[in-house]
Amino acid sequence: MFVSIGFLLLGFLLLYGGGEWLVRGASNLALRFGMSPFMVGMTIVAFATSAPELAVSLQAALAGVDDIAVGNVVGSNIANIGLILGICALLTPTVVRMRLIRIDLPWLIVVSGLLTAFLYDGGLTRLGGVILLAGLAAFLFWNVRVGRPEQEEDEVKREFEGIVRPRVGASVDVLLILAGLIALVGGGAAFVRGGVDLAEILGVPSAVIGLTVVAVGTSLPELATSIVAARRGDADIAVGNVVGSNFFNILAILGITATIQPLERGGITMIDMGVMMAFTVVLLPLILVRRCIGRPEGAVLLAGYLAYVTWLVSNAL
Repeated sequence: MFVSIGFLLLGFLLLYGGGEWLVRGASNLALRFGMSPFMVGMTIVAFATSAPELAVSLQAALAGVDDIAVGNVVGSNIANIGLILGICALLTPTVVRMRLIRIDLPWLIVVSGLLTAFLYDGGLTRLGGVILLAGLAAFLFWNVRVGRPEQEEDEVKREFEGIVRPRVGASVDVLLILAGLIALVGGGAAFVRGGVDLAEILGVPSAVIGLTVVAVGTSLPELATSIVAARRGDADIAVGNVVGSNFFNILAILGITATIQPLERGGITMIDMGVMMAFTVVLLPLILVRRCIGRPEGAVLLAGYLAYVTWLVSNAL
């Protein structure tokens, strides 16, 4: 068991470090070619921060462990809302912008429903992957070209200002990108191996490991980012981080993975998909009551997540 946990820890460190290097190198290089901080933040940085999930899901799919590939995304989306947003709301209540209520959350519900419909028949085909990638292209186009008012562009600039400012030569940026990609590949392989071995040792389905250990592990960078944002008074960034991450998990991670290697739902049940949908849908009325996510809402989200994980683990043992 210690070896399996060691692989998980090694995988997490490589995924975290690789994601950081890739973000810094790609962002700096993009700025050298004239991209604005806003464009960098909404495209390169947003995609690069999802690289750990992509590395794990893709390598799990290629290794034939579809449960972990799909469970990583489904579990991450549940954890993003229940665990991350719940903790952030308990730390710092935040007022939610109307744009999130009127546009972002309804579309996230649609995208989550689309994934649930695809997996209802048991898997995600290459055609399904292509459809998700088309949705990703539309999502990026809307946010970059027509969907963000000027004040939100300024906020994105401030959010990413600290990590996209070029301070080194272009050759160092290229080396950072290469090192990040290598670390992500190695981290993904270590994380998948550790997760599969741990499932075999504990005698639980790999789907449960994917929905819990792997999902939370790949979501830890988002958790750290959201907590820091909440504690410094930028709690609305934490909400946007969660919603944006869930979009990318479905459209980019599963879209790319299924296009390369079609996925079977495996041990991921429709109950798990229903829980993901429930967390996504309930977030809208939860916010509408007071136009904010306060400590009561955070407590509800966190309690719901802990109840789901408890139920999942107890049924597996």
